[in-house]
Amino acid sequence: MHTIILTTLNARYAHTALGLRYLFANLNELQPDAAIIEFTINEQIQSIAERLLEHSPRIIGIGVYIWNAAESAELIKILKKISPDTIIVLGGPEAGHLPHRVDFSRADYVISGEAEVAFYELCKEILHTDRPEERFIKAPLPDLKAVGLPYRAYNDEDVTHRYIYVEASRGCPFECEFCLSSIDEKVRNFPLETLLEEFETLWQRGARNFKFIDRTFNLNMTFANAILDFFLSKEPPYFAHFEVIPDHFPESLRAKIALFPPGSLQLEIGIQTLDPTVAKGINRPLRLEKIIENIRFLENGTSAHMHLDLIVGLPGETLEGFGRNLDTLVSLTRSEIQIGILKKLSGTTLSRHDEKHGMIYSDTPPYDILQNNLLSFTQIQKMKRFARFWDIFYNSGSFSATAPMLWSEGKVFEGFYAFSEWIYAKTLSTWKISLERQIALLYEYLILTHDTQSVQKALMHDLSARPEKTIPFFLRQSTADYQRKEKKEVTPKRQAKRL
Repeated sequence: MHTIILTTLNARYAHTALGLRYLFANLNELQPDAAIIEFTINEQIQSIAERLLEHSPRIIGIGVYIWNAAESAELIKILKKISPDTIIVLGGPEAGHLPHRVDFSRADYVISGEAEVAFYELCKEILHTDRPEERFIKAPLPDLKAVGLPYRAYNDEDVTHRYIYVEASRGCPFECEFCLSSIDEKVRNFPLETLLEEFETLWQRGARNFKFIDRTFNLNMTFANAILDFFLSKEPPYFAHFEVIPDHFPESLRAKIALFPPGSLQLEIGIQTLDPTVAKGINRPLRLEKIIENIRFLENGTSAHMHLDLIVGLPGETLEGFGRNLDTLVSLTRSEIQIGILKKLSGTTLSRHDEKHGMIYSDTPPYDILQNNLLSFTQIQKMKRFARFWDIFYNSGSFSATAPMLWSEGKVFEGFYAFSEWIYAKTLSTWKISLERQIALLYEYLILTHDTQSVQKALMHDLSARPEKTIPFFLRQSTADYQRKEKKEVTPKRQAKRL
């Protein structure tokens, strides 16, 4: 039995809720009577309510995000019907900004902002004095030097099987209008020495997957270099993920990144657009020459895996402009390029563009754009399918030799757009397309414009390491022959090189 339950619905099991662990770490004397119980959005809402109410909690704190807003609203409704005296407190970006676009009216309290101190104070009042009258509580920014760090709230199962989310700083100096981080323009850092001690404790417990949620990890060189040194001092294997500013890679940072072994470092680089006019329109800094120089360095001078982001639907950007962005990035790197559809997140200032650019968004999460004055509803729908097929055939890495055959030199967007149109006409689906069918569809499309032998050779290269059962029957013998040929030709060369 616990007086306070902290919960949320994660997008998947491998994710963990760092925010809940911050709240737990700062409950002070109330902590022994509190517990964290996490779920996923795929679980039955009534079953979730049952598990929460098993503890007969006095207070349930729920973290609400864009991916779980609708499910959280349904959960609140059920909890209040079954146990109306249980106090429900909401936090998180989807609850913390008014007006709410999902009905959270049945919740008792909503905390807006960084809630470590505010949630503790609210719980004390509810449990020991009269309940506060104010329903919507604006939390003051806490002093990060005084905030209890959350990392000891990760249990052994988290350490062994799930992502360990960590952060060295909060805030962002930039004002990109599509991003919630722009609300807190001042960057604040946690105490570095204490932070590294906590990371060391996690490491000693067996943690090897560290995912930093800082928006600008490489802004402060003292912090960035010290944290990179922490990992470089360790014996691989390990995995560290950072979100970085694309135009800020001083020599000291470059030298350290180059030392990371393959598979150990992932850099998420928010490009979003390469058009200076579009970037200026949404208050996004864009030092284009520096960005291109840094991507080339990371691609050619390091083993880091890059995850670059582009957005469809930004105010003032045409489909052709987006296509040029994609063409440029593919010419610079073989890394993953994530294509996202613009979303109007609660709390951002994107709405100022609505009238001028005819921006129309969905009223339900994730509040993605439906159309604007440059992209029709149909074009947006086609680009959603484009993004999905891009993940399957390009970002997956399954078709590294075959995928480039979908476009002529330099015309990546044009070629892949035609393929995405063709494959959707064939399947009328973007989901549940088995690997075997992906291969067959790719083969069928490519032999329309390429000779059969070259298509087979490229596919055999991509599939040579695959189990036979995933390879379509018509390619199995050719793939087996290719594997034998490669083994015969390559092995002696490698042996000779060793000698």
